[in-house]
Amino acid sequence: MKALVYNGPRDVSVEEVPDARIEAPTDAVVRITTTNICGSDLHMYEGRTDVEQGKVLGHENMGVVEAVGDAVGNVRVGDRVSLPFNVACGTCGNCEKGLTAFCLRANPGQAGAAYGYASMGPYRGGQAEYLRVPWADFNCLTLPEGTERELDYTMLSDIFPTGWHGVALSKMQPGETIAIWGAGPVGLLAAHSAQIMGASRVFVVDQQPDRLTLAEQIGAIPVDRSAGEAVEQLADLTGGGPDRGVDAVGYQAHGPDGKEQPEIVLNDLVAAVKPTGGIGVVGVYLPQDPGAENELAKEGKLAFDYGTFFFKGQSMGTGQCNTKAYNARLRDLITEGRANPGFLVSHELPLDRAPQGYERFDNREDGWTKVVLHPAA
Repeated sequence: MKALVYNGPRDVSVEEVPDARIEAPTDAVVRITTTNICGSDLHMYEGRTDVEQGKVLGHENMGVVEAVGDAVGNVRVGDRVSLPFNVACGTCGNCEKGLTAFCLRANPGQAGAAYGYASMGPYRGGQAEYLRVPWADFNCLTLPEGTERELDYTMLSDIFPTGWHGVALSKMQPGETIAIWGAGPVGLLAAHSAQIMGASRVFVVDQQPDRLTLAEQIGAIPVDRSAGEAVEQLADLTGGGPDRGVDAVGYQAHGPDGKEQPEIVLNDLVAAVKPTGGIGVVGVYLPQDPGAENELAKEGKLAFDYGTFFFKGQSMGTGQCNTKAYNARLRDLITEGRANPGFLVSHELPLDRAPQGYERFDNREDGWTKVVLHPAA
């Protein structure tokens, strides 16, 4: 089968790889209809992780079930399914608590596993024609039949639940204000989520004009950090700062001058959010970052303004999204027309053009907001 393979920094290619197949009685094989390039894929693409050469990438996947193992009872051949990026067993202590991003069985020696990602287990990704899905009864979310709302449902594997998770981690209540740092796909879907959850005003901080325009189009208030300090702009707009905040940027954050400053978003959030307010962090941070520009960051450590954070009595929630905690309800919001996360999609490409999609998305070219791939196209 064809699949997108990582060869080295900024070098991916579509190659023939062994077919996905049933390896355990609880497996399914899914024919991929849509798979997305995620902003976190760019960390690997840029050489900022320890991903191994030859890895098939892709953790935002959906498709149609082609085969099931003998022990699969609920998922059937022909089902249209969304696949959470977390690979989870469903029966360990964390999975039983709903903490599927921290499964204790799927990636021995570490809490948490994922498709096609560095340090997240041996699982091949879904930027391919087919994907093996372990523990299929637990890891497949069944979708309405057909092809309707494909671009909305494809966001259920990761970034719509992750955006929702960021808002949930901030502990936002209806009627409160919230500021989202980062107008990439996760940040925009955090804004979309906050609106659905009842925020009175949603602010989105970035400096990319096309992304700020998209934020404004969905009803958020854009804050252009290249036009002045975002913290000061938010204080003026809210009369003292937002009630809540979300970091949808992560460890490769940059200052307005373009210089990498991995702690800048966290510290801006601490400065901006009101005393006793909450901050949700869904931007990725790593235990080690050998490619960082300073020695502290290379060890996964940051110059965090903990003193201000403590004195303001703020709270912070962090960690990867437990996708299954949200995806069924978000599916139903899409089905009923209450959510339309597919507004993000800027480009639909066949799998053979995935390397070009990576390059242009990584370059932040104007208008390249979200790239989805259709392997059968």
